[in-house]
Amino acid sequence: MVDVVAVVDPALSAGVVTAAANAAAAQTGQRRQMAWALQERPELLIGAGALATVPSVLRLIDKLCEAGATNIVRPPCPHCGRVIPLVKPRGGVRLCRNCVAKSRAEPCSGCGRVCEPATRDEYGRPLCPNCLVSDPANLEVCVSCGRRRIVGTRTPDGPLCPGCPPLPILVCSICGTSRSCGTARLTGLPWCSPCQRRSGPCARCGQVKPIRSGTLDEPYCQSCTVSTFPDCLVCATAPHPGQCPGCRLKLRLRELMSCPNGTIHPALHPLKKALAATDPPTTALRWLAKEPVAAVLADIAAGHRQLTHDELDELPQHAILTHLRSVLAATSTLPPRDEQMARLERFVSDVLTTRTDHDERQILHRYTTWHLLRRLRRRNNGQVTTHEQYTSTQAHVRATVVVLDWLATQHLTLATCRQTDLERWLSSGDVSYRYPAGHVIRWANKQRLTTLSFPATRWQGPTRALDDQTRWEAAHRLLHDNTLGTRDRLAGLLVLLYAQPVARISRLTTDNVTITDTTVALRLGSTPITLPDPVAELTQQLLSGKRGHATTGAGRPSPWLFPGGQPGRPISATHLGQRLKTLDIQAGQARSTALFQLATELPAALLARMLGIHIDVAIAWQRASAGDWMTYAADISRRTQPSRRTTK
Repeated sequence: MVDVVAVVDPALSAGVVTAAANAAAAQTGQRRQMAWALQERPELLIGAGALATVPSVLRLIDKLCEAGATNIVRPPCPHCGRVIPLVKPRGGVRLCRNCVAKSRAEPCSGCGRVCEPATRDEYGRPLCPNCLVSDPANLEVCVSCGRRRIVGTRTPDGPLCPGCPPLPILVCSICGTSRSCGTARLTGLPWCSPCQRRSGPCARCGQVKPIRSGTLDEPYCQSCTVSTFPDCLVCATAPHPGQCPGCRLKLRLRELMSCPNGTIHPALHPLKKALAATDPPTTALRWLAKEPVAAVLADIAAGHRQLTHDELDELPQHAILTHLRSVLAATSTLPPRDEQMARLERFVSDVLTTRTDHDERQILHRYTTWHLLRRLRRRNNGQVTTHEQYTSTQAHVRATVVVLDWLATQHLTLATCRQTDLERWLSSGDVSYRYPAGHVIRWANKQRLTTLSFPATRWQGPTRALDDQTRWEAAHRLLHDNTLGTRDRLAGLLVLLYAQPVARISRLTTDNVTITDTTVALRLGSTPITLPDPVAELTQQLLSGKRGHATTGAGRPSPWLFPGGQPGRPISATHLGQRLKTLDIQAGQARSTALFQLATELPAALLARMLGIHIDVAIAWQRASAGDWMTYAADISRRTQPSRRTTK
């Protein structure tokens, strides 16, 4: 076997190969099988490892690569092509875990989901992992909340459901023992699991009942226990005090946000105040029952994690954590941050770390960090980055990677590449990111990194058909159809009548609206626009009944005219565009039609001030619409002047 490896990679010494073989196969018989497999097929070491008959060959390849082998190649998965561990053979080749699961997928007999079965029932029918863990036979009683649920964590005191984080170590208020304790709903004091199941004669009524407060020497039952919230009007008349949603929310907040000494963590006070004011309280209770939310808040309160953006960035990024971050920022518990810009910075950093060539990494760093990101920050001028800006910048970064990879395959650089090479690549059929790639070439030419030329395409006007009749029909329907939502009607009218892009509409604030006794004005540019009566009425209705989908942590009114699903954030432009599509309004085409018509009726300067567009854009649309305002002043002068009355 040493000789076979030496032929493939002569730089590896016999000692290194022997040590790797011993680590890959502990038993003599396994090493013998591995040697036979390599002698029969040496190509297993140079990329064909998926055909290995014994798994020890794959372990040997990994050990040799870790030892510094240069000619040994880790095999890719034959199905997906990713270079990741290959676990099981299917059809004569070894596949990765994901491809194995796809090959074994079949409909679950419980929910119908097509996936790899986790087990089978007594009749041999497949069950998915979710149906397996949620089966009533597999549920257990949570030692924290007492509900029979799925087991999320097992502790020395018993199982915990996914909504209950590991219990903190506190001194039990009943037995005085320092152990894992929950929070009693009646008293709000810590008590351990044994005391929650303890019964005895009550010190007041003398009846043998479950102990709910007091001490072991002087225990009290539930009827004799003083409730934590005696002023609660709901609990005052309820047979189970402390069980109403408001009281349960306060106890849950105290349980999650208490430090080891029993006090609320100082940094979490604003969040606790905002969540306690959630209406209805059950919304906050359901949100706090989610495992990531409860676990993160408990870690912060216990001092295991700092309340910073960097600490949250280290956690797995998913929708629940994103919503938690927005709640923390909306309640001033966490400083606000430009999330799309942070995503861009992480994306650029990940791309830079994958480049092994120093010159390529330097060019990529100059273009992405010192050109794209700096230009984006300058354009936003303190405003947060939109999703569309994130997508566009990401495409430019990917285009740079495509260009550099193509140059590497041709053994060229930006300095040595010639125009004929670039045109040959552009004329091929496998070019991706063509438009962003042109931007990269033009930047490199401006920086004198190359002599290549990639002319920009000048905008010559709208390319799709503009149907002004359809635009007015859609506007008429939005003005008079009361069955549609007020938010969708106003957003659609801003596109159809005032040529506003969806991204700008989604970011309008209540400060953009000025209401007086007689008029309603909307500021889209530097000059406010007085809205006509139907549009003004819709704007007033939206302001009077404005409330976003976000209720958790959204105690104060939202500053956005179109609030989003996350507290403190507006509706996303993508979601708003999808809502307009359901009303048969294509936002891009409708805006082009409106802007084309307005450019024929208004001067470019007035159009720019009223609609908030750049003067160059207004001039370009005026030229595209063949509007000539050079004779505007002469036309005004030729109009008949009204006769002036003279008084005697």
